[in-house]
Amino acid sequence: MKPSVLDRLFGRRVVVPEAKASRTGPLIALQVQGRPVWTGRDLASLAREGFMKNAVVYRAVTMIAEAAASVPWLLYEGADEIAAHPLTDLLAHPNRRQSGAAFLEALYGNLLVAGNAYAELVMLGTKPAELHTLRPDRMKIVPGADGWPEAYDYAVAGRSVRFPIGDGPSPILHLRLFHPLDDHYGFAPLEAAAIALDIHNAAGAWNKALLDNAARPSGALVYKGEGGGTLSQDQFERLKRELETNYQGAMNAGRPLLLEGGLDWTAMSLSPHDMDFMEAKNGAAREIALAFGVPPMLLGIPGDATYANYQEANRAFWRQTVLPLVGRTAQALTAWLAPAYGETLRLWYDADAVEALSVERAALWSRVEAAGFLSRDEKRAAVGYGPAGVGGSEGAGEEEGEGEWTP
Repeated sequence: MKPSVLDRLFGRRVVVPEAKASRTGPLIALQVQGRPVWTGRDLASLAREGFMKNAVVYRAVTMIAEAAASVPWLLYEGADEIAAHPLTDLLAHPNRRQSGAAFLEALYGNLLVAGNAYAELVMLGTKPAELHTLRPDRMKIVPGADGWPEAYDYAVAGRSVRFPIGDGPSPILHLRLFHPLDDHYGFAPLEAAAIALDIHNAAGAWNKALLDNAARPSGALVYKGEGGGTLSQDQFERLKRELETNYQGAMNAGRPLLLEGGLDWTAMSLSPHDMDFMEAKNGAAREIALAFGVPPMLLGIPGDATYANYQEANRAFWRQTVLPLVGRTAQALTAWLAPAYGETLRLWYDADAVEALSVERAALWSRVEAAGFLSRDEKRAAVGYGPAGVGGSEGAGEEEGEGEWTP
């Protein structure tokens, strides 16, 4: 028998049964046990300033979420693929208001914008019946005595619902991106790109103000009246009103000024250094794309020559960003839902159904086809297929001739 952390801290000696548990969790629980752990940022502001007001962020998140949601699922029991199962039916029709693709797109979108994504499981008896996505900004984690979540609080308009975690399937699935300084919540890519996001938004606002002022920074009205005097206050206010009414805005761009009373217009131009703000904006856009793992070429951002062509950039996008995201989601869904069916199930994705990877797939098939030392079943195994069954015995590939095989 070992004393607990509280016993060691306060000098008490209480005999308790040993159990498997993290030795670091109770240290966290000393500070937060039974109370919601609030996020250290305003997720609503992050979503508004990033996803809702920045075209680069919007397109990057949408591209990843739509691509990941379009990947078909495969279900295995051991090494055998299962063609039809209630688990795949549930993922295809998670609830009455969403399709499977819409549900997953919302899940991935929340994960990318907030660093956290939550899904609710509705049980009908002992079997899963529905899945629903929940907004991350409304969810709070309640740690237990071991430091890890014992419940989730979901609050809307001052009212809160608690989802306790019991012995059965958890009512809440929490997906999170890695955060080095938080035990409970994930780190959003938008936070890593926060400086670049502010620069990009500020450059857009600056450009809009420039257009509102006749597409040039400004000019100077120089008064050259007799005796070097100045305009009276009334004259100054009248001149200011006339300029704002008749000469500002895109509709008045290039309209000539009608000057009187010794006024002279001196135009100002942008220096090459001032014009460099466009490059700064594009640089910020590249940083935002980098944070999300989207090749800038796919977002139409100029100045990026990392990839030789669009197809190569698209393959890198799928291999390095989309499929790893789908893979970790498949593992999380397996751990969450498979025990409810009482079977040894494994959920994975069907990479062969991804059109963007067809070139890689064709190259693999060509290499396998040219390997005359492999039997037909070995060739099928090399490309991810099972044995051919009757007629697919050892040596069948050599008997059929080189270059003539089908999976």
